[in-house]
Amino acid sequence: MTRQIRKWKTDEKANANPLQSKLKTIEELGEISTAAGACGETVVLAHGTFDLLHIGHLRHLRQARREGNLLIVTITADAFVSKGPGRPVFSEQMRAEMLAALDCVDYVGVVDEATAVGAIDVVKPIVYAKGSDYTDPSDDVTGGIVDERRAVESHGGCLVFTDEVTFSSSSLINRHLAIFDPGLDEFLESQRQKDILGDLMELIEKIKDFRVLIVGDAIIDDYKYVSAIGKSPKEHMIATQFGSREVFAGGVFATANHVAGLCGEVEVVTTIGDDYGYEKIIINSLKPNVRLHAFRRQGLPTTRKTRYIDKSYLRKLFEVYHMDDTPTRPEVEEKIDRIIKDRADEFDLVIVNDFGHGLLTTSMIETLDKSARFMAVNAQSNSANLGYNLITKYQRADYICIDAPEARLAVSDRLSDIENITGVTPEKWSRFN
Repeated sequence: MTRQIRKWKTDEKANANPLQSKLKTIEELGEISTAAGACGETVVLAHGTFDLLHIGHLRHLRQARREGNLLIVTITADAFVSKGPGRPVFSEQMRAEMLAALDCVDYVGVVDEATAVGAIDVVKPIVYAKGSDYTDPSDDVTGGIVDERRAVESHGGCLVFTDEVTFSSSSLINRHLAIFDPGLDEFLESQRQKDILGDLMELIEKIKDFRVLIVGDAIIDDYKYVSAIGKSPKEHMIATQFGSREVFAGGVFATANHVAGLCGEVEVVTTIGDDYGYEKIIINSLKPNVRLHAFRRQGLPTTRKTRYIDKSYLRKLFEVYHMDDTPTRPEVEEKIDRIIKDRADEFDLVIVNDFGHGLLTTSMIETLDKSARFMAVNAQSNSANLGYNLITKYQRADYICIDAPEARLAVSDRLSDIENITGVTPEKWSRFN
């Protein structure tokens, strides 16, 4: 993995900040650790997110400092924090500065990885300190503590658990910081009073033997990671340098794999182009319990969406569609209609992934309406079909999945309160009741 060289902000305010001298890149921390070791000092490394610094963190770090002569603390970079939506609350710069303000902490760095393994390999601490909540590796759902122990021991160090009182930053943030809008906060608080996990496990058990049919558009998601290298001298555009590429089977295939992780048997009905290289990617991506019925669109491509991504910040720069969204040809339409008509009622659930790229014809929708025992529909509005692919083209659905803009488009209402949008034109929604 290529490690990003991190540069801290060095404006006038930062230069006036005495904490700035404690903030180092991982490479600089490695040099500091090597020099300290050569002088016979014991280097201690602690790592975490530290999104909300609290008394438990302070006591943990103080005890860690007592294990040696030099305490280095590394934190997980924003891009790799997987604590849920809205996290981290505080940016990596803020979290690092807060830790640097502690007298017991000598240096702070940011790790551009999900675990501390990379930092351990560079710093090579004699002691790697973790809180007592990591004593049992099975309690760490990420499995990172096992890899971190292996890494520190490979360099002759040891893993030490502090025994100070522990608190959950996530729990404190969820209960005391308003990171969501008031309505969502109120809903989440009401759910905390219920046995959510028990209810969820009961639902998962209920659907584990379900047979599911998914009808929807095939999409290849193509991500190209680039770095900006400057403005073109003759054009009003930014020149970028290609770094790497990732290609995924998206659209209906992504849905199929998600469903296959919960249900026993999944079948997919879709169309693909005659670009055979992507067909191999599709087949290799599907889980074993997914059966594919793919009808070829001769002379046409499989829809491919290429996104160019700034690899430093993982921000999308622009997108290119490779597609032909003309309606499915009659000879293919007839074959798909026949499958739906003959087999839809065999399945516990029919999911329709309508991305508006030409697969779902009026005839197919009518056949689905008549044949599915339970039908869940996602009619998506995107840049290729905005305003032309609405949920209202379906005469029936037992469950619909659309977002607020899609609901507004369906009733041609941009301004009404979203909570009342279904009451604006009830005749358009009554079919879904």
